[in-house]
Amino acid sequence: MTPGRLALHEDALVGLQVRAAAAVGSYDATGRYSRSPTGDSETDLEQDVFGAIRIAGRGQWALLVPIVETTRSTPQDGTHWGGGLGDVNASARYDFVQAGESRAVPGLALLGGLTLPTGRSPDAAVAPLAVDATGVGAFQGSLAIALEQTFGPWLVNATAIAAKRLPHGGETLGTQFTLLAAGAYTFSGDEALALSVSYSFEGNASSSDGSAIPSSSKRLTTITLAGLWPLTDTWRLQGGIFVDPPASGCASNQPAYTGLTATMIRAWL
Repeated sequence: MTPGRLALHEDALVGLQVRAAAAVGSYDATGRYSRSPTGDSETDLEQDVFGAIRIAGRGQWALLVPIVETTRSTPQDGTHWGGGLGDVNASARYDFVQAGESRAVPGLALLGGLTLPTGRSPDAAVAPLAVDATGVGAFQGSLAIALEQTFGPWLVNATAIAAKRLPHGGETLGTQFTLLAAGAYTFSGDEALALSVSYSFEGNASSSDGSAIPSSSKRLTTITLAGLWPLTDTWRLQGGIFVDPPASGCASNQPAYTGLTATMIRAWL
């Protein structure tokens, strides 16, 4: 999913997204949530440069290049910082039916993406506390289907995504599925406010001989409140706040984050 989706009247765009997140806890394999230990901290920063261009009328291509930085601190190891190029993503979207085009049939789009292992994987990290890890370390392909419809100033969206990672370091991560539901309201001046909930889950990873690695499955729930402010016909500002709910049962084998995003986009009509 790219932050650079073209609007119906746009032919191309470029943008910059800045993301800042802080780890507030973690979920164990059973889904039990625990706050971060006293003295431990983690702050993640990311700057994404992206662009999109329209093809064949209803289709669009997008490219996203991330730069990732991480700061971690523990009483035993002190504070360490690292970062670099993350995993580059290329994606495509084709809308067979646009939202609002038919009152009986919702908007229908097919999405596909390829993420390249251009970042440094955690097992290849050399800095203390693995702060120089910036990527997964494996090729990832994804397919998604999105349904959306407008009801006056309201827009509702439901998206399902499946992502498969290739083997890396003698291990293959489980197929990841993500379900996303969102609702947005557009005001008279084209400002918009949206609330979304995503839930991702994947099965156990497998070793090189194909056997499952016990208790390696993952789940994660994220809630996001976002807004859009059109500065001009061709410039717009987007921002949001997100949180992984700090409650047991909302995730497993994952850290819990809360953070902010800010995005500036320049479009061509």
